[in-house]
Amino acid sequence: MEGKFFTHFVANAVLIILIIAVAAVGFVGATTNVFSVNEDAPIYRGTGTKQVSLMINVYWGTEYIDDILAIFDRYGVTTTFFVGGCWVAQYPDVLKTIAEHGHEIGNHGYFHKEHSKLNYEENVREINACGKIVFEYIGIGTTLFAPPGGDFGSETLRAAANNGYKTIMWSRDTIDWRDKDSELVFTRATKNTSDGELILMHPTAHTRDALDRIVKYYLENGFEIVPVSKNIGEIWTSTSNTQADLDLLQNSRTAFTLYPSAFLSTLAA
Repeated sequence: MEGKFFTHFVANAVLIILIIAVAAVGFVGATTNVFSVNEDAPIYRGTGTKQVSLMINVYWGTEYIDDILAIFDRYGVTTTFFVGGCWVAQYPDVLKTIAEHGHEIGNHGYFHKEHSKLNYEENVREINACGKIVFEYIGIGTTLFAPPGGDFGSETLRAAANNGYKTIMWSRDTIDWRDKDSELVFTRATKNTSDGELILMHPTAHTRDALDRIVKYYLENGFEIVPVSKNIGEIWTSTSNTQADLDLLQNSRTAFTLYPSAFLSTLAA
C-alpha cells in the first residue's frame, strides 16, 4: 500500500514539474517575442519627463538653416536633424555647421524613397549609404533612422534594427511642407502637448518664422528641448557614435557591399 502511494506521489510530482517546465518555456518564449518585436518597433514618442524634441528633416535647400540654428543658439537648445544622403552630398559644409552647433545628426535615407516598397537589401542600401556619407564628412555615426514620409514596412524595420538603428516616427506633425502658414505650424507644434513629444518639422520659411515662439513656449512651460536620443532614453553627446562606435556595429553593417564600388566612389567624391 505504501509502495503504491509512493509511486502515485512520485508520478504526480513529476507531472507537476513537467507542467511548470512547459509553462516556463512558454513564458520565456513569449517574453523573447515581446522584446524582439519591441526592439524593431518604430518609436512614436519619447520617455523623457518634461522633455520634447524638435526633429528637423532635411532633404532640400539650405536657405533657412542658418536662421534656424541661430534661434536654437539663442536659447541654448540642441535637437536632431535627420538628413538625406543626397542632400549631404550637395551640402556637406552645411551638415558640418549643423554638427558644430552641437545638434544630433539622424539618418533620413539616401534618395527619399518609399521604404515600404523596398525589399530588405534595398532598405539596407538606402539606410547605410546615408550613414556612410554622413560619417565621411563629419566623423559621426548615425543610429537613429527616420523613414522618408514616415513610410516603412516590416523589411524597413528589420533592416534598420539589424544595422544598429532605431526607427523614429513622430507624435505630432507640423505638416509645414504643405501648409505654408507660421501660425498653423506654431499651433500644431504646441497645442495640447505632453511629455516625450517628437515634433516633426522641416527647414521652411514659415517654420523659421514660428520657431522662436515654439522654443519659447516649451521653455516657458517648463519643458526641456533635447535631442531625440536623449528623449527616448539613449545616451548621447555631440561627439557620440564616432569611429569606435562604428567598429562595434561593423559586423552587422554589411550593406555597403551591396552597392557597386563605382557608386560608393561617387559618394566619397
